[in-house]
Amino acid sequence: MNSLLSVYGAGSIALIVLFLLCFALVHLARLVRLGWNAQKKPKTKPPQIEPKKEPPPEKPTAPEPVYYIVERKKRTKSNYSEPKQIRFK
Repeated sequence: MNSLLSVYGAGSIALIVLFLLCFALVHLARLVRLGWNAQKKPKTKPPQIEPKKEPPPEKPTAPEPVYYIVERKKRTKSNYSEPKQIRFK
């Protein structure tokens, strides 16, 4: 009965070692491929992009001034007219 426990222990250790070995080999292969591709490409500077000369932005126009109309108090009306839109330009 005890000999079966040692077989399971040895198998689990072998499984862990095999996993770590495969993990290391896969990452090593990826690093080799990355280095190989880096050596193939010639090391050139990217082309300098000249900034486009844009016309200066237009000066922002001043916002329209806000006018408040203040009226004297009058008697209250029972009927009101339609509201009117007032623009000063």
